[in-house]
Amino acid sequence: MDWTHVYRDIVDFALTTPGWLHTLAEVGTDAGLFLFVALYAAAALRAWRAPARDLALVIAGPAGVVFAYVVSEVVKIVVREDRPCRGGITTISACPPSGDWSFPSNHSVIAAGAAATLVLAWRALAWVALPLAAVMAFSRVFVGVHYPHDVAGGFLLGLALAPLFALLLVGAVTPAVRLARTRLSPR
Repeated sequence: MDWTHVYRDIVDFALTTPGWLHTLAEVGTDAGLFLFVALYAAAALRAWRAPARDLALVIAGPAGVVFAYVVSEVVKIVVREDRPCRGGITTISACPPSGDWSFPSNHSVIAAGAAATLVLAWRALAWVALPLAAVMAFSRVFVGVHYPHDVAGGFLLGLALAPLFALLLVGAVTPAVRLARTRLSPR
C-alpha cells in the first residue's frame, strides 16, 4: 500500500475541515492522555476494596505503558524514519524538529497501551478506552505529523507490550498491595 498517498489524502481532507476541528485534533491528542489518567483513577477507586490483584493490575498498567513507550523510543532510534510533514507540506500541526523520528507514533503507543491496560484491569471500560485510543492515534495523521503506518505500528506496539508487561509485573505488585492494605487498615 502507498502510505504516502493515503497520508496526503487524509492531510488534504483535514485542511478542508473547520478550524474548531483542527484545534480539537491538536489539543485532543494530548488532552486524551489526561482522560486516561482520569480513567486510571476511576479504576483504582473501583479496585480499592476489590481483591489485591485487581488493584495491582491498575497500578501495573502505567508501568506497562512506560515500558511500551521506552521500546518505541528504541525503535524510533533504530528505524529513523523522517516525518511525512517535511518538505513543505501544509499540515494542521507544526512539523516536529529534525531528529524527532516518525516511526512508531509515541502518542499511539501510549494511547493504545493505556487503553489495553485499563481494559485488562476493568473490562467494562473497553467501550470508552479503545475508541478514545483509536481517535487519539488517528489524530496524529489528521494533524499531519505521522504516516498511517506510524500510527498503526505504534498502536499495535502499545496494545501488545503494555498489557504484557503489566501482567508480568502484577505478581510482584500484588503482595505489595496486600502489605499496604494491612498497614493502612484500622486496627
